[in-house]
Amino acid sequence: METLGKLLTGTWAAVITALLLITAYIINPSAIETLRLKTFDYFITSLEKKDSEEIVIVDFGEQSVKHFGQWPFDRRDIAKTIDKLRQNEAGVIVMPILFSEKDRAGGDAELSKVLEGVVIAQTPTNQKVPPDAVRRGFAAIGPVDPVNYVYYWPGGLRPLPELAANASGVGVVASAPEIDGVVRRVPLLVNIAGSLYPSIPLEALRVAAGDPSYQIKTDVSGPEFVRIPQFPAIAIDERARVWNSWNNKFERIEATEIDKRVAGKIVVLGITIEGVGGVIATPIGEKWAHDVQAQALQTLIDGTSINRPSYARTLEIAVLALILIVLLVAVPRVSVAWTVPFFVIVISSIIGSSYYAFHQYMQLWDPSYLVISSFVTFGHLTYNNFARENRLKLQIKKQFGTYLSPKMVEKLQENPDLLKLGGETRELSIMFTDVRGFTTISEHYGADVQGLTQIMNRYMTAMTAKILQNEGTLDKYIGDAQMAFWNAPLDDADHAKHAVKTALEMLGDLDRFNNEIALEGVPAFGMGLGINTGSVVVGNMGSSQRFDYTCLGDSVNLASRLEGQSKPYHVKLVIGQRTYELVKDEYLCLELDCIAVKGKTEGVNIYTIVDRNGLNIAYSRTHEDFLKLYRTQQWNRMDDYFNTLQNAFKGEMKEYYHMMMERVEEFKKNPPGDDWDGIYRATSK
Repeated sequence: METLGKLLTGTWAAVITALLLITAYIINPSAIETLRLKTFDYFITSLEKKDSEEIVIVDFGEQSVKHFGQWPFDRRDIAKTIDKLRQNEAGVIVMPILFSEKDRAGGDAELSKVLEGVVIAQTPTNQKVPPDAVRRGFAAIGPVDPVNYVYYWPGGLRPLPELAANASGVGVVASAPEIDGVVRRVPLLVNIAGSLYPSIPLEALRVAAGDPSYQIKTDVSGPEFVRIPQFPAIAIDERARVWNSWNNKFERIEATEIDKRVAGKIVVLGITIEGVGGVIATPIGEKWAHDVQAQALQTLIDGTSINRPSYARTLEIAVLALILIVLLVAVPRVSVAWTVPFFVIVISSIIGSSYYAFHQYMQLWDPSYLVISSFVTFGHLTYNNFARENRLKLQIKKQFGTYLSPKMVEKLQENPDLLKLGGETRELSIMFTDVRGFTTISEHYGADVQGLTQIMNRYMTAMTAKILQNEGTLDKYIGDAQMAFWNAPLDDADHAKHAVKTALEMLGDLDRFNNEIALEGVPAFGMGLGINTGSVVVGNMGSSQRFDYTCLGDSVNLASRLEGQSKPYHVKLVIGQRTYELVKDEYLCLELDCIAVKGKTEGVNIYTIVDRNGLNIAYSRTHEDFLKLYRTQQWNRMDDYFNTLQNAFKGEMKEYYHMMMERVEEFKKNPPGDDWDGIYRATSK
């Protein structure tokens, strides 16, 4: 895994990442295209909103249904609506409504009479139905035929011949949703059955200008411009689409409420009846179909056609490659103090130039993928730098320096195999410690969390120093508790003695620590310790990403339980049977009880260590007799022993003997029975 990590953080890995990013942009999968379009949406919708002075929208909406009846309306009523628009001096009327079938009410003749100055619709279809609408002339200039590049349909649904003949214009209603289903661009030219047809916005502009035909300029990649003689050239893409500006606000009027607000304006007449009028997804939300046509027409009138140059992707790929090459060369060789500002400048330049090009020249350049690719490459290279530095600085010490003494770390550096995942079975002496009286200490500091943290850090530092001084391994901190062990990773034949020695020295240092903090007015710390010796699995445990040198096994759990028993037995240190056997010749040990700790059914003998000074060894035998009487249920004979022992130990074990006598009194009231094995069942951890 270490080798794999080096490969993943090597220079070649960063180069491969950069090549993959460039390749992805060349392939242009749907995810990248969608991201690009969403970025363009942001640019386009950032344009300042403006009220249209040329176009008004008139709706056949719910009010019209109440007035005219259900759709389809009698076309005589539509003719009356057009007449009313004329009476109020409306300009060109654009109806993106298809009249391909005869009116059941017979109103087609009336409608055909009022279509002068009106542009009506036809739609392309995948059915091979040849259109029979009026076609306008196209003058094409350039090396290619535009009909081969625009959207193609095999057939078209045409308006009724008498309507088409009397209308001033017939335009195609066609949308071109992007890969995400959103309409951003409207085709101005389409190919139906091999012939070129104008869209309804383009046809409306021609009718408004009074021109009979269109001019189309092409280049080798397809259509480039379309022009009506009285208007500036309209930039289109290779498929003859134009980007709507989407920033126009139109006055809306219900068809039943037409008045002078339409005077002198182009009227876009459409359907907003639920279930009848088509709804289209756009960058500014769902819009009625004729709203999309109105936006396109206003874009053409303003001459503010947004364009994406045909060479845009090629130039973006070149810029992307240049940026990534510069990052690959610079970042590994320059300090972070320089690379970060440089990277900020690069990103700002990409975004700023794209934003400037759009707002000054209405050109769409894609900054999104360049920014993401730059971030990925810069992040990879920066991570590589840190990974290399860490490998140089940490090595063995990165794993063991925090919980072993410097002397032990030195020895471990000679044996790096210990850094591998896995463990071994061996006998350890494990110690758990815990603070007593933490609640009082915490209440002393109240809301002063920093003060509490500092005093706990002082305590932990003092206690940890003793563990490391005695060649112990600090396993972990658990809140205000500590876990340590001896005889791993280095062999220690006297591990039990060193563990006990450490515990006693910690208690001694705790007294000195309490004397210091008493001068500061801080309540005294108490401490409980438990030591158990037994067979465990010890080694580096965890995952390939993170592991700790620790030990696992039942003996570890028992050590934790023994520490917990120091509180109910009113002693500071509790040791297990195996620990007792290994230290009894050096320390004065007293058996406390035989208990079954929580979660266990079998009993274990537990011990504490007392100070030899001034203590006649005979008293330890008296203690043994005291426990013998207890286990043989000779309750009434224990009082004399109790008085002798609590005086002999000068208060060190006083509370322990009181606890035992309280237990005896309870047994007198509720005898455990003749089959009692002398094991006390602990209920607390």
